[in-house]
Amino acid sequence: MAPPKYARKMKVFTRIGPLRAFLDEQKFSGKSIGLVPTMGALHSGHTSLVQASRANGDFTVCSLFVNPAQFNDPADLAKYPRDLAADERLLSSAGCQALFAPDVAEMYRQSSQTRFDFGQLDKVLEGKFRPGHFSGVALVVSKLFNIFHPHRAYFGHKDYQQFKIISMINQDLNFDIELHCLPTIREPDGLAMSSRNVRLNPDERQHASSLFRNLTSAREALLKGMSWQAVREKAEKNLQSSGMIRLEYLELADKDTLQTDKLDNLGNGILLIAAIVGAVRLIDNLPIK
Repeated sequence: MAPPKYARKMKVFTRIGPLRAFLDEQKFSGKSIGLVPTMGALHSGHTSLVQASRANGDFTVCSLFVNPAQFNDPADLAKYPRDLAADERLLSSAGCQALFAPDVAEMYRQSSQTRFDFGQLDKVLEGKFRPGHFSGVALVVSKLFNIFHPHRAYFGHKDYQQFKIISMINQDLNFDIELHCLPTIREPDGLAMSSRNVRLNPDERQHASSLFRNLTSAREALLKGMSWQAVREKAEKNLQSSGMIRLEYLELADKDTLQTDKLDNLGNGILLIAAIVGAVRLIDNLPIK
């Protein structure tokens, strides 16, 4: 069944003060606030988060901000797709009731010197290949949590390491927000929906689907008893045989710690991958169980 369409007009804010005043009115009237943070270039994965918030009975609000603090590559920031008008239409039809779309000057009124350290959690996987990335994520999410003061916040499983980082700041900084991590929404061929997918040409797009196919095959092989070393070698060979994919990492990690050097229980494992297809960097993951 198709998701419901909402006719009610979505309110759009670009300044923190008016947004806070509006949300205070909603809270005073007894409404719970559900936040969906985004960076725009939206797709069905984002709308699934909005719909989950609406299903929980939340007054559903979204942020749309391309956060420069989490890009360690200026070229990647410059190429990030942006289409505010299309994003507003999609969010409104999905049921978002208020949107916060600030510019950089509103979010960073002065140069920020705040840095986060997450121990080993941000030294592996994405943290290893994108130094400083998660500190920038934590900074902007902390800002958004302080601006919105939501009761619940919704995130996608595709960015699993990011969700673990956000869970840590939620606990350590006593935000006490109920966090939800929803399943990855995929294309019919299995490719995880991502804002970056629009940058793939048709040939690259076809090869990109092999990331999920190889994750699935690797999980099946592990469950049949094949060693991780043999599974990884086979997957790496498959992925790189076309010459179209440059693998950054393919790892089997503990779901709780994301450490790759110790996994006592295969059932608590998760496969994580990052690869550059053409010139586009993609990530994905798949729990073993």
